[in-house]
Amino acid sequence: MEYWHFIVLVLIGIVVGFINVISGGGSLITLPILIFFGLDSTVANASNRIGNIAQNIFALAGFKSKGVTYSKYTFLLGFSAALGAIPGTFMALYIPDNAFNKILAIVMLVVVIIIVFGPKTKAEDVVEYLESKHKALGMLAFFFIGVYGGFIQAGTGLLIMAALSLINKMSFVKINTFKVVVVLFYLSVAFGIFLYYGQVNWAYGLSLGVGTSIGGWLSSRWSIDKVDVWIKRFMVVSVCALAFKLLFFS
Repeated sequence: MEYWHFIVLVLIGIVVGFINVISGGGSLITLPILIFFGLDSTVANASNRIGNIAQNIFALAGFKSKGVTYSKYTFLLGFSAALGAIPGTFMALYIPDNAFNKILAIVMLVVVIIIVFGPKTKAEDVVEYLESKHKALGMLAFFFIGVYGGFIQAGTGLLIMAALSLINKMSFVKINTFKVVVVLFYLSVAFGIFLYYGQVNWAYGLSLGVGTSIGGWLSSRWSIDKVDVWIKRFMVVSVCALAFKLLFFS
């Protein structure tokens, strides 16, 4: 590992940790960068989880310090996603590197389209749907989100936001507090499988984790409205450039 790789990963990790907690999609940046630094796609996919786990632990601590509490439904969604992560992670273990890179690039471009053209929702005056049927539908949706998250992770935060918004009509702020718990559940399962099969590069993963921890803590205590527009612009430009590189120069 080159020393400048460590510096780059820490700096990018701070930005990505911030992005992941207040919106999502940060792995669309970190995952291709790990691949460009020379890691096999599977190892990059596995090592990237260290940064994600670290960021969510610190974000959870940040939310708790602000008085946020969690309901039983939060943990039911996390359990459902963790179950889905098992088949998803095994898919990631056995897919060829070149195929993984192409899938990642396509996912990145689809997420950009969602960011640019997706519906703009407001957090005010939201009436939550928490009846049994909505909770059951949410758990089913999160099983499949877990499958996707176990497989590729990139963009999972945006899927979680969409699911909780559409199914349960939760506010943007509350969705973010749910998200860090759910992601920790399924990431722990996925990372454990990757670790068992020897696919983790600790040097790169921990370097990223240093940065994402800082970003996750800061974003859990920051005003979202101040940075949302600029984060979206940064995401669109960065993700398009990295997707182009993966598609045509991987």
